[in-house]
Amino acid sequence: MQSEALFGLALGITPPWEVTSVAFDKGSNRLDIHIDFQRGGKFPCPVCGTLSPAHDTVEKQWRHLNFFQYEAYLHARVPRVKCPNSGCGVKLVQVPWARAGSGFTLLFEALVMTMVRDMPVNVIASLFAVTDKRLWRVLDSYVALARAQEDHSEVRRVGFDETSAKRGHDYVTLFFDLDARKLIFGAEGRDNVTVKEFVADLKAHGGAPENITDAAIDMSAAFIKGVKEQLPNAETTFDPFHVIKLMNDSLAKIRAEEARLFPEILKKSRYLFLKNPENLTAEEEQRLDAIIAGQNLKSTEAYLHKLNLQNVYFAASRPEAETLLASWHAQAAGSGIRLIKKMAATVKEHWNGILSHFDSELSTGFLEGVNSLIQAAKARARGYRNPKNLITMAYIIAGKLNFKSLYSAPT
Repeated sequence: MQSEALFGLALGITPPWEVTSVAFDKGSNRLDIHIDFQRGGKFPCPVCGTLSPAHDTVEKQWRHLNFFQYEAYLHARVPRVKCPNSGCGVKLVQVPWARAGSGFTLLFEALVMTMVRDMPVNVIASLFAVTDKRLWRVLDSYVALARAQEDHSEVRRVGFDETSAKRGHDYVTLFFDLDARKLIFGAEGRDNVTVKEFVADLKAHGGAPENITDAAIDMSAAFIKGVKEQLPNAETTFDPFHVIKLMNDSLAKIRAEEARLFPEILKKSRYLFLKNPENLTAEEEQRLDAIIAGQNLKSTEAYLHKLNLQNVYFAASRPEAETLLASWHAQAAGSGIRLIKKMAATVKEHWNGILSHFDSELSTGFLEGVNSLIQAAKARARGYRNPKNLITMAYIIAGKLNFKSLYSAPT
């Protein structure tokens, strides 16, 4: 069997297409495979599907999977057809081995989509000697195609949170279906406008903002405003993780201030106060007990307020939780520590949203887990050029999108 026929079988080329020549250049580490169509071949109109003969042709080239260490390229005269049906006109036909408008074959793109889950885009680009911008265009295209198939008509309970695209600035907001445990939308920024953009996208995928019953968020004023304005029937739940995080932030500031006054007592004690008691080692527990028992410190008082606030979330019902929270609030509001009094005021301001957790039982802990995966991917890539790339990667990591229906998986 001739090499052209062998390569035709390997590539899955079928009539009217055929491999006409194969050229291997060891000097340039390159394999060029030329494909043409048989004389008299007819092709479906890209608009209506009517078979039509070639009107003229356009020379095209696609990057294919490497042949061992050698770069491989496909070349073909791609016909344009002049459909006899009115309204179709002259159109470039779709070749079976590549996506319309792409400079890569389907198998090449499938391999990239498989590799990108575990490797940074710039590393993959280096391996294949292509620019990372070209690969990002591939990822963006597949994410857009897969998201176009998504149906959000059953979305009822959502959670959203911000994550940083770059250190200190360029944030994105990610919106999740908490029942399906998947990312359904990402937007640049972290203000109430992102909620408006989410609602527009929800409608575009068959969902309805009126059907959203619950929204789990942090205490961001922008998110609270966005839910109130855009999700009229949604009950707001302030996630326990963020409530305790605010408490821990206050505790950390109080301890840091005292550590400067009493370094011999509080040196290297930060994580003793921030860890949950059950996570302390025996040595850490012994040292923390000694600090609490032996010194009358603001840090000790703040630590006890933290433990009491955490205990609220062990309540078996909302009424029990409200009783515990009221007791905590009375003690915290009466504290002589400014940051503790401020925390008490914050809890009072968000009272109903905190307690609604005991009705909805919603938590954004899942979102925090996804955020850690996204940040790990960002760290491996040493950052992303722009927030749009971060959102694309977030869809790939957490969107549960169906890419297999869009390309031929590598064999």
